Amino acid sequence: MQKFVVEFVGWVGALLILGGYGLVSAGRVGGRSRLYQWMNVVGAVGLVVNGTANGALPSAFLNIVWLGIGAAALWRLRAAR
Repeated sequence: MQKFVVEFVGWVGALLILGGYGLVSAGRVGGRSRLYQWMNVVGAVGLVVNGTANGALPSAFLNIVWLGIGAAALWRLRAAR
């Protein structure tokens, strides 16, 4: 059951990041929108969980950095309000 949850969380994370990229590329949301940044942050968390659980440390590291970038963008957006 745990393996299923880890895989599910990873796939949800991947779909969120890809979906966010698709929305930005299609011009539906801006790269500085909260929706896009939240999709990246939550998606990165899912991929960190999956990468760590599967021993894919380069992927986990990349997604920790991705998470940090998204969190910093959300912080800047919040401060600008």
